[in-house]
Amino acid sequence: MSRVAESVSPLELADYQKAVRLVLRHPLVTPGYPDKAALATVRRWAEQLRTDLLEVLGYRLVTTADTARLQRAQDGLDATRPALTRVGRPFDRRRYAYLVLILAALGRHGAQVALGELADAVAADAVRIDGLGLDTARKADRDAFVDAVTWLTERGALTLADGSATAWAGDPERAEALYDIDREILTAVHHPTRVLQHLTSVTALLDSSGALGLSAGRTAQRRDQARRARRLVLENPVAYYADADPGLLGQLRAPALAEDLERLTGLGVERRAEGVALVDTSGRLSDIRFPGGGTVAQAALLLAARISAAAQRTGRHVLELLPAPTAAEYLAARARRIDAALPVRSVIAEFAEFAERDEESESGTYDEAGEEREEIRYPFVTDSWLRGRLKEITGEYGAGFSADLRGDPDRLLDQALDLLAAMSLIARVDGGALALPLLARYRGVTARVKTRAAVQLPVQTALFADDTAKDLTP
Repeated sequence: MSRVAESVSPLELADYQKAVRLVLRHPLVTPGYPDKAALATVRRWAEQLRTDLLEVLGYRLVTTADTARLQRAQDGLDATRPALTRVGRPFDRRRYAYLVLILAALGRHGAQVALGELADAVAADAVRIDGLGLDTARKADRDAFVDAVTWLTERGALTLADGSATAWAGDPERAEALYDIDREILTAVHHPTRVLQHLTSVTALLDSSGALGLSAGRTAQRRDQARRARRLVLENPVAYYADADPGLLGQLRAPALAEDLERLTGLGVERRAEGVALVDTSGRLSDIRFPGGGTVAQAALLLAARISAAAQRTGRHVLELLPAPTAAEYLAARARRIDAALPVRSVIAEFAEFAERDEESESGTYDEAGEEREEIRYPFVTDSWLRGRLKEITGEYGAGFSADLRGDPDRLLDQALDLLAAMSLIARVDGGALALPLLARYRGVTARVKTRAAVQLPVQTALFADDTAKDLTP
């Protein structure tokens, strides 16, 4: 492989790495998204970016006059990074469905479209889908529809020419909105790497499902495995060795992995006995900040400290150890749920692609020598134990929590555990959670609620001052 950023001078390397982080965090860049300077930054380094992102990660960068679109290779199904509304709420299934139907409907319109007209077109398609529909008389449906339209507006695929979508959502009989349609950006948004009508399973969308076989040659296999290993480290909070298949294990431990990723992103790679992680303390690449602000993040941090402390117990108080689900088991479970909703009537049978499963990976976990690896077990805490600890946290620090979550402890616990799982700190299992190795980083975290006088101090702008004393003021 050619050297990463080989044509970039040392003086310009930081600027190039900024462009790398930008396009990795925002796979679609347009004249106005994520900001007006972004497209110029990416276009300046477009040629080197195309070379490096393909060689290092297997990602393809497609640029046009007004767009830069990164086509990622996907190795798994990740539910932790949903599309977000303008106010930061995750898209639900209805909003995703409306977004797809809007893209289809816009293909049948000219240079402009009225919001009411677009809603009627989407409603005509949605009524043919069991359990969906779009009733413009229902405020909830209108809000979901406008969220999907706004998602496209933020990226420049639609531009508001007149009126107000918010006003239309409030009263479609009295208000309207008119949008200009940008065909180039629309094409960049909807740029699938597979012909969707040929798929019979969501796993056929994954690149790892078609990993190179023996016929590809050892050099091609090693290159493919090296890209998968770099993607695993780049796209996840941590890559645990215990989760890696034999082909990935050697690549994760190779010195070249850290050298390539550090030179590409400008971020440091940290290695521990249990795995490897790309450390982004500044949040320049990460889409989830942890520790972070807000009730859920603060409750999750305090809960993490308690789970970590419990995991250190010895003697008769030691926690039961259980195996964590493997990455293949997670993938199979998620694929079953998604495939259950697959519209089989739209599949073109004669061209259908069947997901090929790696039989070796299903038969067990093996090391590089082909010998079965010892099953790794992790400390287990029960749901009732977790509810008890959250009750303690809410009782001690609840004054700093939002009122709605403080009054709904089950929802707060569920969201806090989801956040910890998304950060690979725990694994959620039936009946509780498993403490994963990275959780030890938050051992000993404590918190205090600021007094009113303390809140008024101008120098106290950070929530957490150090690793041992954490401030929980909202």
